[in-house]
Amino acid sequence: MSLKERITEDMKTAMRAKDTARLSAIRLLLAAIKQKEVDERIVLDDDALLAIIEKQLKQRRDSVNQYEAAKREDLASAERFEIEVLSAYMPAGLSEAEIDAAVSAAIAETGASGPADMGKLMALLKPRLAGRADMSVVSAKIKTALAR
Repeated sequence: MSLKERITEDMKTAMRAKDTARLSAIRLLLAAIKQKEVDERIVLDDDALLAIIEKQLKQRRDSVNQYEAAKREDLASAERFEIEVLSAYMPAGLSEAEIDAAVSAAIAETGASGPADMGKLMALLKPRLAGRADMSVVSAKIKTALAR
C-alpha cells in the first residue's frame, strides 16, 4: 500500500471512529498533498509525500515554540498532537551514530575540507537522509566535522 493510500485509509478510520482531532490533522495533510499535486499537475510519489510531511512537521514544531512563548499551552498541545499524528507516516529515524557515519562517508566521498563545502555536503546528504533525520541536526554535525 502506498503512503497516500495509507493516509486516506487512516482518514476513513478516523471518520468512522469519530476521532475529530486525528481527522482534522489528516485532512490538513491531505489538503497540502492535494495542493502540491494541483499546483504542479503531477501525482506525488512516496518520497515527495515524505517531503510534504516533513514540511508540515516543521511548521507544527515552529508553532509549538511560538505558542509556548505566548503561554498558550492549549494551542501548543493541539499542535503536539498533530505532530504525533504526522510522525506516524515518517520512516524510522536514524540514530546519532548513523547520522555521524553518513556525514563522515559524505565528507570522504566529496573530499570536503572546509566550511565552503557545506552546500555540497548538504546537497549530497539531503536526498539520502530525507525523512529519516532532522536536517538541522545533520547541518550542525557537518559544521562540527568540517571545523576539525
